[in-house]
Amino acid sequence: MLGRKTLIAFALLSFSVATNAQKFSNTDLPIILPFQYTEPLDDAHDLTFQQKLVQRLAENKKWKTLISQKKLAVGVVDLNDPLNVKYAAINGNEMMYAASLPKIAVLLAATDALEKGELKETREVLQDMRLMISKSDNHASTRMIDRLGYKKIEKVLTDPRYEFYDRDNGGGLWVGKRYAATGGKNPDPLKGLSHAATVNQVCRFYYMLAFGKLVSFERSRQMLDFMVDPQLHHKFVNTLDRVAPTAKLYRKSGSWQNFHSDSILVWGDEWHKYILVALAEDEEGERIMRELVSAVEEVIKSQNLQLATK
Repeated sequence: MLGRKTLIAFALLSFSVATNAQKFSNTDLPIILPFQYTEPLDDAHDLTFQQKLVQRLAENKKWKTLISQKKLAVGVVDLNDPLNVKYAAINGNEMMYAASLPKIAVLLAATDALEKGELKETREVLQDMRLMISKSDNHASTRMIDRLGYKKIEKVLTDPRYEFYDRDNGGGLWVGKRYAATGGKNPDPLKGLSHAATVNQVCRFYYMLAFGKLVSFERSRQMLDFMVDPQLHHKFVNTLDRVAPTAKLYRKSGSWQNFHSDSILVWGDEWHKYILVALAEDEEGERIMRELVSAVEEVIKSQNLQLATK
């Protein structure tokens, strides 16, 4: 049984941690916690948050149908309290063609190569990394893939430190083709996709990035610098420009034919601190992405307002 002094010390520690959480929740990214350990995102799955997300998306009949057909996947991470992160996902392990979104995997592999001295940190390389993400430039992306090679990209994605591609859990992030008409291919082992993603793995990518857990804290900061201020203002960004105009946006999207994807880390005032990822196979995917932002924000806002009144 704990003694009185131990209980007092524990209470003081809890108060200190809570105070630090409030302090750190308002800092720039990456998030700095008062201790080293960061909870795995899978452990942050919240049943109440999950139920609210499922119920809200089911209000839209088309979304409900697409979800049942596994043609719409959505993942949300509430970062408003860094010590009590909440995660919810629908069709989280459903791997889909994701067009340009997996360029974040190339960004990670390139950053890993820079850190290890496998790639020289030249002005041209850094410029291509920025163009690949902010403008989704296919030429810059292809140059980066050629510099790295498919084996390097795959090695980083399957690294036990990250496991962004996990054959036992639906696959995940994958880049097995240049963003060009020519060149060899390295399709993913499960579905044979050239550019693939699951919302679970993309949410994990942003989550680890937000806490400075990709490559290193400083390299995570560098990656965030490449991803901030997206130059393409469609899908999620189109809505966020209106509803959260002062928030910092870290983002990568993708589109090809009926396949639409978007992923974003929103870092703003009040309750505008969250990760949103969506994959859709539908001709109206662009509109779906825009409308999803408002629906998800309703869920996040109600969740945080409910906690504030307790």
